[in-house]
Amino acid sequence: MRELKLMKGNEAISEAAIRVGCDGYFGYPITPQSEILEYLMVEKPEEISGMIVLQAESELASINMVYAGAACGKRVMTSSSSPGISLMQEGISYMAGAELPSLIVNVVRGGPGLGTIQPSQSDYFQATKGGGHGDYHIIVLAPSSVQEMADFVGLGFDLAFKYRNPAMILSDGAIGQMMEKVEFDEHQPRFTEEEIRKNTPWATVGKTPDRERNIITSLDLDPARQEIHNIKLQAKYRKIEENEVRFEKIACDDAEYIFVAYGTSSRICQKAIQLAREKGIKVGLFRPITLYPFPVKEIKELSKKVKGILSVEMSAGQMIEDIRLAAEGNIKIEHFGKMGGIIHSPAEVVEVLEQKIIGG
Repeated sequence: MRELKLMKGNEAISEAAIRVGCDGYFGYPITPQSEILEYLMVEKPEEISGMIVLQAESELASINMVYAGAACGKRVMTSSSSPGISLMQEGISYMAGAELPSLIVNVVRGGPGLGTIQPSQSDYFQATKGGGHGDYHIIVLAPSSVQEMADFVGLGFDLAFKYRNPAMILSDGAIGQMMEKVEFDEHQPRFTEEEIRKNTPWATVGKTPDRERNIITSLDLDPARQEIHNIKLQAKYRKIEENEVRFEKIACDDAEYIFVAYGTSSRICQKAIQLAREKGIKVGLFRPITLYPFPVKEIKELSKKVKGILSVEMSAGQMIEDIRLAAEGNIKIEHFGKMGGIIHSPAEVVEVLEQKIIGG
């Protein structure tokens, strides 16, 4: 029996973390995601399941605490907003290099720099292209509702441990702060030490007589070995791209034009579809749920069937690059974006479709 609650998106992430058996949260407050840490502090999950909640002295400290917990095979996570995630990039790269599973939440605000506390989607490049150094990827999930904020916590942990790779929930200030009904599953117990030894034989849980020491590191000064390691990582990313693409299609069957949008922008586009179809314009929505892996094959197939694609983003235009790389043919592909924390209206989206795609 699922339990129904009315919650903010940020609070839903915290409640879901407690319920999926998260071992530890290490974070630092920053608007618009501070409720994640605040909710966990109030709920005191240490008393419920033994989950550790700690406000670190900085984002740098929190990501390195996550590194340490993940190295022990624990289900650990952190959260922040754009500038804080920038500070974590070195640690995220280290975890990708050391193949450590973890969950990172980015409730995006406008930038660059300190920018504004209002919602944005301008961290797409940072999340999907590897915002730190080296040839690496993290798995990126883009929720568009408070329910998905909750659901993607368990999914994120599952994917992270399946591929021994960091996973990120890339949200924004609007979804983090809005309130909706959310359904939760019953509490799952944290893994026991015996289960951790069985499920994560690579973890640093103490040497046993039947194996060599487990050493967790992203450092190898031998270039030949380092290249072999990188080739192994690239093969893993190809496997993720083949098996873990997630997306949603709305009103695409008869569509002559397509909106491509994720997160808050996809919610705006759903109303824009209604307005456009009332005017006789057959338009649908393609919503990437995984931003990495990006749904390349699906965009390619859609591009063969429609006259034009409008990428709707709360940014200067980042996801549109992946759309253009995936699309085939000579169709019109344009971008419509708002910046600085401003959210576009459905009417504006339809107007831009008419001007840039249909009449362009």
